[in-house]
Amino acid sequence: MSENEEKIIKVNELNPNFKYEIQAQPGGENITRCFACGTCSAACPVREVNEKYNPRKIIRMALLGMKERVLSSDFIWLCSSCYTCYERCPQDVRITELMNAMKNIAVKEGYIHPSFVAQMEALNSHGRLYEMGEFDNKKRVKVGLPPIEETAEDTKKLFKQEGVDKLIEFKEGG
Repeated sequence: MSENEEKIIKVNELNPNFKYEIQAQPGGENITRCFACGTCSAACPVREVNEKYNPRKIIRMALLGMKERVLSSDFIWLCSSCYTCYERCPQDVRITELMNAMKNIAVKEGYIHPSFVAQMEALNSHGRLYEMGEFDNKKRVKVGLPPIEETAEDTKKLFKQEGVDKLIEFKEGG
């Protein structure tokens, strides 16, 4: 999407019920209290590093009903959960919890951030986030720790039981 296309808002793409969908999620109850004062953006450490993350803008987009744009973007996943915005918000919007509510909706709608997909693939393949190879196990034994065997069967059963396997298509051999 070009920069000009990002600035164009098509009325037929807006979902006026999106804010209510967010309100129905735990943590999203106070979204309509936001009056865009900017306190959240001014205090945000992530905003200092990455201009894409702007809590005030994200909330505004959600209130306008820009559901597709909000859920499919990377910026809702950038919140570091530091609670600085939460503590300073004069309207008690609870932005950190609000971002989690939007993330939950995004996952339900099939938008899963690539970092979480990679974590699920590692868990599905190794039963843990970090692959324990022969080298690592030799180091463990050297310092008196037992070797760790990689077994992903329990994780695969859990993924199947909870439907994670349907959300994320695992690579062959995983």
